[in-house]
Amino acid sequence: MNKQDADIQERMAEVVVAGAFRRQIVFWLGAMVAFIAFLYFFSSILLPFFAGMILAYFLDPVADRLQRLGLSRLASTVVILLAFVVVLTLGLMLVIPILASQAADFLAKIPDYLTGLQALINRFDPEWLSRTVGVEPAALRDGLSSLMTQGTKFLTGLFSSLLSSGRTLIDIGGLFVITPVVAFYMLLDWDKMVARVDSWVPRDQLATVRTIARDIDGAVAGFVRGQGTVCLILGLFYAVALTVVGLNFGLLIGLFTGLIGFIPYVGSMVGLVLSVGVALVQFWPEWHWVIVVAVIFFAGQFVEGNILQPNLVGKSVGLHPVWLMFALFAFGALFGFVGLLIAVPAAAAVGVLVRFGLARYLESPFYRGHAVDLKHSKD
Repeated sequence: MNKQDADIQERMAEVVVAGAFRRQIVFWLGAMVAFIAFLYFFSSILLPFFAGMILAYFLDPVADRLQRLGLSRLASTVVILLAFVVVLTLGLMLVIPILASQAADFLAKIPDYLTGLQALINRFDPEWLSRTVGVEPAALRDGLSSLMTQGTKFLTGLFSSLLSSGRTLIDIGGLFVITPVVAFYMLLDWDKMVARVDSWVPRDQLATVRTIARDIDGAVAGFVRGQGTVCLILGLFYAVALTVVGLNFGLLIGLFTGLIGFIPYVGSMVGLVLSVGVALVQFWPEWHWVIVVAVIFFAGQFVEGNILQPNLVGKSVGLHPVWLMFALFAFGALFGFVGLLIAVPAAAAVGVLVRFGLARYLESPFYRGHAVDLKHSKD
């Protein structure tokens, strides 16, 4: 075989490989489009199913550990879900009534708190406000009154629509009825499902897909399991500390802050503003209690940043706060509450895929150019 024939065969092989690669790209893009369309059309009924999947994913390491201790997979699954249902039931019986009562009282007293804050601001010397802050007192009062009216209408309308929505009630009922069933079967067959999906991967790309899957699992596990645990700890800390201090609605504000703590900076800032605003109206002129409330949140942020995040989440997540917030808003706008559930795993997966694609690009001739390849071939 002469050199010309060898070159022709080599080019034909490259064409075949490129064609196969293009077909794979088209296939996976089609699968992604089909998945997005499925989410869009069925998002109204997917909430309990995705919640069950997330719960099973969260509890899978516990089941694996129980298996290593000698229990079967079925026994491990039953023990875990029974314990989870018992804890959830006790929490609903003890905590939910208190939270519902505090939420109703808080909504009813929002106008009073805003009026109290406005009165505190009006106590300051108007000339000092104008000279130091650069805002006329009359304009400040009008702005606060408008903000109070609009904010009260918005919050009242939002909570009223949520509580009176039939779909919301159906979703809540589905969460408590369907989610445990889905979680049970998903947790029971988790390892089998992973093995089955692994058997469907094209054999030529098996090593690459497994590497990407491990990176995605590490990123998702680091955030879902790690950040979920961080939010739970912080929510309990804020709730207990604010209640001990005697802050009105301390349990509600603390748990709500922990619930939205997975949103970078937003959760802590919302909790700080709510708690300090309530403390100003409740404790003033005993300003030291206001400082104590603020110190609780600063202490929580210190513990989160220096102890909880490094040990429970780590640096392997690779989710930039701006990208995470964009994913939450984008998926929430497209798919509603279901979108919020899948936003973080999807953001982590997309981040891993983008880093993988960038690494491949930096190693390809598209980035290095043919001159680099010629130089290496001469060497």
